[in-house]
Amino acid sequence: MSTLRQLAIEALSNLPVQGQTTLAVDAGARAILREWMLAARRGTTAQPPSAPAAAVEPPAVQQSTTPDLQTTEQKLAWLREKALNWRAARALGSLRDTMVFATGDPHAQLMLVGEAPGYEEEQQQEPFVGPAGQKLTQILTAMGLSRAKVYISNICKFRPSMGPQQHTANRAPNDEEIAACLPIIQAEIRAIRPACIVCLGGTAARGLLGHAASVASQRGKWFETQGIPTRVTYHPSYLLRNDTITARRAVWEDMLAVMQKLNMPISAKQLRYFK
Repeated sequence: MSTLRQLAIEALSNLPVQGQTTLAVDAGARAILREWMLAARRGTTAQPPSAPAAAVEPPAVQQSTTPDLQTTEQKLAWLREKALNWRAARALGSLRDTMVFATGDPHAQLMLVGEAPGYEEEQQQEPFVGPAGQKLTQILTAMGLSRAKVYISNICKFRPSMGPQQHTANRAPNDEEIAACLPIIQAEIRAIRPACIVCLGGTAARGLLGHAASVASQRGKWFETQGIPTRVTYHPSYLLRNDTITARRAVWEDMLAVMQKLNMPISAKQLRYFK
């Protein structure tokens, strides 16, 4: 059963997705939230100080502005519509207009998160359909998975702009663009609740985990995103630029760890790849 603390955090986390960036609270609620924040930093579980119970009830805006969404498909459809005109992203003026949401199974156990759509993705309005996407499909096939059986998304839902002469050139989103788009991908994760998440590249890790360190220093370890086991590995585009046995072996080791985490069968042939 969800605790009052968990319910409050869930309600507050949903506010940015609804376009609300501020919330009026009384002194009692501020005291409770402050204690929870300090407890989180200490790694302990805080008991809320004495205050009226109504002070920490999920805000009324949660019930009054959010439609009654029962299924994961309904939640994602609603998020897609919100992302299309996401004010925080549109206000930057540094992202292009075409929104590229996500693809795959909304009930997938594995969720893969990249950085942002590129030229091909913008043209087809689907993530990972260009050369990097083809490389990702090859990796999934080697794992015994298809694109239709996983959920693939990006931190940023819009292709970062490089000006009117951009053509096919792409760039990674900057910190401001990541922050503006982050509530959408966080809401996707809450909707899907996959068993495992893979951050494809440093931008995804920076967004979901808050890690600015290199991929090389983060891969080979397990982290958590909203309590979900999360692995960091190289973006498929890295393999296109660095098609070496060392790079391919590193990515495959990460994917084997993901398969083990998901209790997927691993054949002797798969274990011998790149040995």
